[in-house]
Amino acid sequence: MRRRDRASSERTWLMRFTVAERSIHHVTALLMLICLVTAACLYLPMLSTLVGQRETLKIVHVWCGFALPVPIVLGLLSRAFRADLRRLNRFAPHDWEWLRRRDRRAVRDGRGVIPVGKFNAGQKLNAAFTAGAILLMLGTGEIMTFPDPWGDRWRTGATFVHDWLFLVVVVVTVGHLWEAFRDRGALNAMLTGRVEPDWAARHHAGWAADAASGEDGAEEDGAEFAQRRPDIY
Repeated sequence: MRRRDRASSERTWLMRFTVAERSIHHVTALLMLICLVTAACLYLPMLSTLVGQRETLKIVHVWCGFALPVPIVLGLLSRAFRADLRRLNRFAPHDWEWLRRRDRRAVRDGRGVIPVGKFNAGQKLNAAFTAGAILLMLGTGEIMTFPDPWGDRWRTGATFVHDWLFLVVVVVTVGHLWEAFRDRGALNAMLTGRVEPDWAARHHAGWAADAASGEDGAEEDGAEFAQRRPDIY
């Protein structure tokens, strides 16, 4: 009886992320954290003196920085990952509502008051910032690593942007980790790929309804986007 109950309970969970999606996230996150830690050791005198091995840290930082886009590019081979990229790249009417309302996380009768899709507006903005930051860090890092073809203005500007963007990325990363660790459902989704239907209904009501009806994946091309604002393309 216990085995049957356990099997029945497992079947009620909703699949949120595939193995490929979780692997892409974990590898990208690991590379990003290594870049941030090594950057801190290189730029902060106190840490630099404490850790030492400056040349080794620099090599690790450069190689991990150039490797950052690799898992994302390889992830394009995954159909599920491409579908999630389309979701992240499009704003629906409920996303604008989610940004405007202070009670965006309110729950009524076990469901979120806003029919959020698989990703809320905050997650979409975070994904856009992360993608832009990786590209900008990659470009400025290339100029700093191979400075010979570039003039003084380019090298100075690249260093300035790289250093200040590092600080912004640290703040955003800390905020991302804070939100993840305070939400067991979101953390469990990224660790196991599955979420409880109750959690999905509270935080992603629109996606939960589609997943429960077997229509998960229709979101990016379905009626949700048919009524989006005229100025959104």
